[in-house]
Amino acid sequence: MKRIVNVLFAGVLAMTVLSCSEEKKGYTLNGEISDVKNGMVYLKKYQDKSFIDVDSAVITDGVFKFEGACTEPLAYGLTTFKDSKRPLVFFLDNEEMQLKMNESEKVLTVTGSALNDLYAQNAPLTRQDGYSIDSLVSAHPASAVTPYFVVKDFAYKLNLEEMKALRAKLDASLDGTMYVNQIDDFIKRMENIQVGAVAPDFTLPDVDGNPVTLFGLRGKYVLIDFWASWCPDCRKENPNIVAAWNKFKDKNFTILGVSLDRKKEPWLAAIEKDQLTWTHVSDLKDWKSDAAVQYAIRWIPMNFLLDPNGVILAVGLEGEALQQKLEEVLK
Repeated sequence: MKRIVNVLFAGVLAMTVLSCSEEKKGYTLNGEISDVKNGMVYLKKYQDKSFIDVDSAVITDGVFKFEGACTEPLAYGLTTFKDSKRPLVFFLDNEEMQLKMNESEKVLTVTGSALNDLYAQNAPLTRQDGYSIDSLVSAHPASAVTPYFVVKDFAYKLNLEEMKALRAKLDASLDGTMYVNQIDDFIKRMENIQVGAVAPDFTLPDVDGNPVTLFGLRGKYVLIDFWASWCPDCRKENPNIVAAWNKFKDKNFTILGVSLDRKKEPWLAAIEKDQLTWTHVSDLKDWKSDAAVQYAIRWIPMNFLLDPNGVILAVGLEGEALQQKLEEVLK
């Protein structure tokens, strides 16, 4: 009986060792760089529309190595410039990969990763006019690469129904992953800003630093105007908004300008030069402005016309369309 137990134990132990040896415990990146002999190379992760620092390694005689573990396959980047916002991008999972890098020529070749093969194959295609992201989603609905391209290159181009259709095609195995969560969040935010919905409330500081709350403007028709001093199209559209303001400002109508500026000085200078005499707010966070994120702003100028109860009446009114809509609702 004892011998049988020992045999069974040995079998279980052997299966456990085999299972552990096959389990992915982390990644190993064996790198060669042809344009830097000695120095540093930085590993960055793509998250929240930007690359954040993860690790660094010493380059010795054109060779470097990274070891670590990631919780899920994600897009990463390599660069020899610590503050670079545009590293050489690849897809990283817990596996061993060989990398050949030349940053000056913008070349990164990765071998040993089927996931990265799919990324490298599609990265140049997604930037071509006429590329259909639906083709990638349909062909590879369970690949972690697929939602990355949806988030990075197509979310700002597609409407709500198109985004929902793509999301429905993604395999359930991707539920809860970072990029799919971002798609779900983006869809939710887009649903909140459709015509007929109550515009989400927000509070931002005005030009003097005083907090202004959208809901505090209830009782009036409100045009929320997203713009920035550095945006040429916004500056071209400003005369149309000024004309609408001068025509309707005494008819229970007001404007709330929400700037995606980075610095206060050019923001204030643009307000004065363009004679924008209504209320203006900004947290000076550029595209990461709290209100811009909340309203899923993908380009500017962009505006939302609200009724006195805060219900969205129209979106994206420009030129003649703005005055025509205001004539209609304020008659």
